[in-house]
Amino acid sequence: MAQHTHTPHHPAPPVHPVDEKPALRRLVPAALQHIAAMYAGVVTPPLIIGQAVGLDTAGRTRLIAAGLLIAGLATLLQTLGVRRFAGNRLPFVNAASSAGITPMLAIAETTAKGHQLPAIYGAVMVAGVFCLAVGPFFGRLLRFFPPLVTGVVITLIGVTLMPVPVGWAQGGDARAADFGAMRHLALAAFTLVVILLVQRFARGFLQQIALLVGLVVGTLAAIPFGMADFGALRTAPVAALPTPFSFGAPEFQPAAILSLCIVMLVLMTESSAGMLALGEICDRPATGATLTRGLRTDGLATLLGPVFGGFPTSAFAQNVGVVSLTRVRSRYVVALAGATLLVLGAFPVLGAVVSLVPMPVLGGAGIVLFGSIAVSGIRTLAEAGLDESSHIILVAVSLGAGLVPLAAPTFYDDFPAWAQTVLGSGISAGALVAVLLNLFFHHLGTRSTPRAAVLSAASPGSGTQIP
Repeated sequence: MAQHTHTPHHPAPPVHPVDEKPALRRLVPAALQHIAAMYAGVVTPPLIIGQAVGLDTAGRTRLIAAGLLIAGLATLLQTLGVRRFAGNRLPFVNAASSAGITPMLAIAETTAKGHQLPAIYGAVMVAGVFCLAVGPFFGRLLRFFPPLVTGVVITLIGVTLMPVPVGWAQGGDARAADFGAMRHLALAAFTLVVILLVQRFARGFLQQIALLVGLVVGTLAAIPFGMADFGALRTAPVAALPTPFSFGAPEFQPAAILSLCIVMLVLMTESSAGMLALGEICDRPATGATLTRGLRTDGLATLLGPVFGGFPTSAFAQNVGVVSLTRVRSRYVVALAGATLLVLGAFPVLGAVVSLVPMPVLGGAGIVLFGSIAVSGIRTLAEAGLDESSHIILVAVSLGAGLVPLAAPTFYDDFPAWAQTVLGSGISAGALVAVLLNLFFHHLGTRSTPRAAVLSAASPGSGTQIP
């Protein structure tokens, strides 16, 4: 009688939650949550920059489509990775960061009309190269950007951007005859009230997309009053990939390059903090190799983005918050969100739908958006600790330096052009002073405080982007 040999059955090793591939019924809603959390933040930089350089509705539509395309590519590269070269392989969202808005606006203000976007894109490309060069060594520089410094920078981003939504609430165009008209202010206030009501009374997914709900409801309310521009929607092609260098060949201005390289250091700090935080949340601690691959992806996206019309990219902290809140840690969920952004970017008509949003509606939502950025910075400062006199002095002087351009816009008018670009941006000036004071107080002599000198894994809400 034949004997059957029984091969011992070894169960397959469990799949780590980060590498889990959820069923479609779970995958799609989870990806939609990430898109809803990030969408307003993705379209904000192109809307602001497009408005500042005087692009028409069609031009802003192309900028939005480019921003979505680059965000999708960068997010796919981060989540799926390319061997050992790029991608942190975490549920990590990459998109254009609000941190670059203020210095890019300063570049636009100091550059001749018609050369503004080329100058911005030239500086962005060099900042991408800078990120690629510095990224592998950035772990050694993190001690110069502790939470005390990044908290100052994040706070300044929110505060120095606040005049932007205020201008939007008044109509957006200061030269228009109806700038500041009551109908603009009423629409902005209505949008703000809608966001507050959704945040107060809604639950779950709807509460997470309160900002998006406010934008949609505000736009619908504007249509009967003729305050929504349908021009781009009528002329936008249904499907078309962005044309390389459609806004002009990049121009390289030393002062502009310097200011964006400073901002790139801040973005690299935020990305590193986001990776460290995600590693803890996902029970897959980020290693030095993880940080290097992630920052390399940041650099690649920032370098290649201007080819199609993109801006500097970084981590989106609100998506770290989504992972923490939902406990859905699969990187494939975020990869699907990235693929969806690619589709949105490839269909300009969808970008045109976004450009329908009237400026006052953006103003009402922007007050929440940029105010929350400042709150995130304040929270980071609180976590860093303000119980030592050196910490208080560092924060006070850095914030003061960053607020000078806001309080006295003509303060640096007699300075050289390169100094105006660097110091005329509150974010650049504040970051520079914060880094120098951190060196002075915590790295020179014997007054070293380990807590201030080590970058901790940032909390999900401590980035420059908010839901």
